[in-house]
Amino acid sequence: MSDELEEVGPIDYLVIEFPGNRMTGEGLPLLVDLVDRGLIRILDLMFVRKDEDGSIVGLELADLTGDGELDLSVFDGASSGLLGQDDLEEAASALEPGSSAGVLVYENRWAAPFAAALRRGGARMVASGRIPVPALVSALDEAEAAQ
Repeated sequence: MSDELEEVGPIDYLVIEFPGNRMTGEGLPLLVDLVDRGLIRILDLMFVRKDEDGSIVGLELADLTGDGELDLSVFDGASSGLLGQDDLEEAASALEPGSSAGVLVYENRWAAPFAAALRRGGARMVASGRIPVPALVSALDEAEAAQ
């Protein structure tokens, strides 16, 4: 198992809120494309809904709306076991009532060779993070205004 882990890329997660439980599925073909091109590997994909009363319900991968338009069956079985009920509850705590969310855990396969080479050389990651797009735009706007 440790040899397998040697070749694993960085692991990230996303919680994507769908206000009003409105999921169009527009991004799903792009997610499938990332997987098909070997850029990412989906480890877990789960859905959760936060009802108006604040109760939390896990949703099955399928046609979540029942209208026949959003088919998530291509992701059926995308479960490594990393996500548990406590993770879904934590994700749901960030949601507005009456909304749902997709919780995605994925490996950045494109970075695996780089990460493996660093590990073989004795390097270790001591921190990582993400800059939210609104924060980036704000910082760039401030820098431009200061010029």
